[in-house]
Amino acid sequence: MSSGGEHLKDEAFWKGNIPAELLYITYGSIQFSAYRLSTQLLHPLELPSGAEAFVSGAAAGASATTFTYPLDLLRTRFAAQGPDKVYASLRSGVMDIARQEGARGFFQGLGAGVGQVVPYMGLFFSAYEALRPPLAALSLPFGSGDATAGVLASVFAKTGVFPLDLIRKRLQVQGPNRVRYVGGKIPVYSRDVWSTGKAIVAREGWRGLYRGLGVGLVKSAPASAITMWTYERALKMMKEWNIPGDHGH
Repeated sequence: MSSGGEHLKDEAFWKGNIPAELLYITYGSIQFSAYRLSTQLLHPLELPSGAEAFVSGAAAGASATTFTYPLDLLRTRFAAQGPDKVYASLRSGVMDIARQEGARGFFQGLGAGVGQVVPYMGLFFSAYEALRPPLAALSLPFGSGDATAGVLASVFAKTGVFPLDLIRKRLQVQGPNRVRYVGGKIPVYSRDVWSTGKAIVAREGWRGLYRGLGVGLVKSAPASAITMWTYERALKMMKEWNIPGDHGH
């Protein structure tokens, strides 16, 4: 294969990387800030720890998803581009969507996004808070009990809500440039989540709702492990430095 072809193949692995990096930084900041705030607000109610973690996680996920959704949509569209690029750059992508689809275009599939992330983050933080204490008691090296809890919680939560994640991505690539994405055979879906889900099942069967689950788990599990390990280390450092805040669990 020519060097040009190899360059294109290598480049394909990084499609959508810039909006993805902006998304992860912004999303993570909002998510953990909202989670700690929600935990502090709910703590006086003396809810069971599992319920408190679920509600706090759901609120954090909904807040972060809504605020960062345009970046999520841009990431998906850039990743779905083929050799015939729909958007030449991040700036042109923003301008084209605004011109062709209006402000609403940046939030296409938001219902599925929030519908997916609310149970996902609720299940994730509930499972994480339940798994963290027994794994911490095992005294795993480098504090990896937090990372292990993050992996297990991510697999559990991701598998449970994956159909909504798939529907969200299918809706994100709707619009006037739908036929120009990879494959060029993306069906037309209505804007609502339920109708899109039924259309996928009718066309691909129930297994179609879990298409790509393996790749999704390979991506999310280690990311969650690193995120939660770093989060716990940061909280510990803040506690040692006597920085005000809720450092307990």
